[in-house]
Amino acid sequence: MIKTLKTVFTQKTGDGTTERLLQLALGYFITYIATGIAPKYFLNNAPGYPAMSDVSYMVYSTALSSVFCVFLVIIWKWYRFQSQEKITILGLTFPKEFLYIIPSGVCTAVVIPTTTLMYLLPISVMVAMIIMRASIIIVSRVVDSIQIYQGVLKKKVYWEENVAVGFALLAVALQMLNFKGAASMAQETGNYAAFFGQLFVFDANNFAFFTNAAAMTILGSYILAYAIRIYIMNYFKNTRTKGVPYDNKGYFAVEQISASTTMLLATLAVLFVMKPDPNNAKDFVANFQGAFITPHAQWWKAAIAGVPYGIGAFFSVFLFMFKGRTATFSGLVNRLTSLIAGTIATLLVFLLMAQKPPKAEDWAGLVIIFIALYFLGKSEKKRARELSAAHEVELEKDSEIK
Repeated sequence: MIKTLKTVFTQKTGDGTTERLLQLALGYFITYIATGIAPKYFLNNAPGYPAMSDVSYMVYSTALSSVFCVFLVIIWKWYRFQSQEKITILGLTFPKEFLYIIPSGVCTAVVIPTTTLMYLLPISVMVAMIIMRASIIIVSRVVDSIQIYQGVLKKKVYWEENVAVGFALLAVALQMLNFKGAASMAQETGNYAAFFGQLFVFDANNFAFFTNAAAMTILGSYILAYAIRIYIMNYFKNTRTKGVPYDNKGYFAVEQISASTTMLLATLAVLFVMKPDPNNAKDFVANFQGAFITPHAQWWKAAIAGVPYGIGAFFSVFLFMFKGRTATFSGLVNRLTSLIAGTIATLLVFLLMAQKPPKAEDWAGLVIIFIALYFLGKSEKKRARELSAAHEVELEKDSEIK
């Protein structure tokens, strides 16, 4: 373990190695914490804070984060995609992979705003957010099953990965438990026998989004777009022929350029085509246009705060597309890293801004997440040996995986 951590923190690692995986997870963890803290600061209505609206923050932070990503991939020339097959349509020759990478970018453009839009609805979205988190874990496992059936994925999903999926879903489901209410009831009445029964009492209001057309449209768009994107990323990963470079950097570049172009066109449509509802204070179009017409005094700070999100996009995509791993494994590493970072961000917000501390269910979920990570670690050791034996990945010189 010590040798592995030393390599992670001090050395450049090889593509597809466990050490590279840990470096990406660490980068995603750090940027996700920053991404989790920033909205709490800018949306805070307490004296001395910006008190920015959700939509305004989304506009300013997303704009610079997208420009940041595109700027870097152009400067680094990642757009020079290394294709394994070219195709010609209407006299234009381009990599055949563009036929599905560009749609993946369009899906990315759907995922980014729908996450924020869920918070703007006049309903409780707690359960909806839980579904959004759990859906990625489930979708990743389903994608593996589909691609194994199709013959696209030649590897099997280890039992340890399936166990980790179960624990991860349990950790997410804990958010629906009534820990605080059950504890209060038990303390006030002395009826501790009823404690566990009260844990599973659900508030019907939390499920109101099922009858809200806007909420279901946004939630459905998020899940569908992410599902298509995960399928495409893994299709690309699992169809590289031997000898063709695994150009995940090129994939990222094309996807981000496509996503940014789509969001730019959508922005222009909202600004110049769609009509706002002046009688609805929560109207998205009105708030979106207002972010441009009457920009917040600290808009530039919010824009800068979006940079960690842009940096995190690199780590997030590279985790989803990590060489030699199943969608189940990669999706779990991505989501569990974000869940841990989210809990840490909540704790830091509590300490620095005197907001709500992590709930009991957050801490309980964190314990279960580490159990899931234990099984993922066992899976990773088996996979690293398998890839090394097949000469798909060359282990680090001082690797502790034998």
